[in-house]
Amino acid sequence: METLEGVGDLFKKKREEMHLSLKEVENATSIRQLYLQAIEEGRATQFLSPVYTLGFIKQYAVFLGYDPERLIKENPKAFQLGSEKQEFSYGIGTLEVRGNPSGSVRWFPNLIWGTLSLVVLGAAWYFAKFLGVV
Repeated sequence: METLEGVGDLFKKKREEMHLSLKEVENATSIRQLYLQAIEEGRATQFLSPVYTLGFIKQYAVFLGYDPERLIKENPKAFQLGSEKQEFSYGIGTLEVRGNPSGSVRWFPNLIWGTLSLVVLGAAWYFAKFLGVV
């Protein structure tokens, strides 16, 4: 059981012995079914960062009744998760150009509204004076 796949097989056998589905484990642990299945198949690092993988494995181990620290101590090679190179991909919209909040674009709409307000107030005063109200 020196690999992550071996640990995943151990977890899967234990879960099946307990007659639990992945959905039931998901409801109990709040770990998504996709990640539980990836852990059992030994490919969790494809979906998660090493920190999340280790945390989910520990949480899943506790749920199944295993001591996670003992598992790590007995299988150090299986938990060397940071050694694998992970590819980072940008999501949709992460490369878009965003305006600078303190930039000059924000004052322009305010200038238009302020000028329009002054014109309306001036016109109202002129008509009030013209009609003899003021």
